[in-house]
Amino acid sequence: MNLIQHEQQKSSTLTNPVLYSLQIGFFAGLIWGGFRWFFFVFQFTTVLPGYLAEPFYKHSFLLSNYGHLVGWGYFTLFSILATMLYTFVLRKLKGAWPGLIYGVAWWSILYGAVGPMLGMMKPLNKMSWSTVTTEFCVFLLWGLFIGYSVAVEYTDERGREPGDVEKNQNLQPGNVTNS
Repeated sequence: MNLIQHEQQKSSTLTNPVLYSLQIGFFAGLIWGGFRWFFFVFQFTTVLPGYLAEPFYKHSFLLSNYGHLVGWGYFTLFSILATMLYTFVLRKLKGAWPGLIYGVAWWSILYGAVGPMLGMMKPLNKMSWSTVTTEFCVFLLWGLFIGYSVAVEYTDERGREPGDVEKNQNLQPGNVTNS
């Protein structure tokens, strides 16, 4: 396969960034929203699962099981929007660190500024250490999930995976194998 054919094949299999962001954001919200709910139920955190819906719903509703589901839905929508932002602005960044930093940045924005200002949660200095640590870790892993998923899709991160070295070497221009 020559270089031109390789580039044509590569361009015909490009991932649609909008659809990919929807997919990754949906699963980020589903998975990490589920963890947030689990941690709330088992009292690792006191921040309601529906804190993102707090400005739009009564607090008493968000305390109910339906309120928890609505909160999970809001977290999923938030995750989709955050993934789209990451995909369109930061998708060329490689590795895990950008995703980790992205998660910490969102945690800082939501828990340090916007959340307390809108009454979604108490200020950080009024929360327990368990709550702060749990929420920080969830957002750290949430950001890692988003960042690394996008990096694997839009950079050459797959080439660094063990066992894929031989496969990726065969895709290099000039290497022809009989498969």
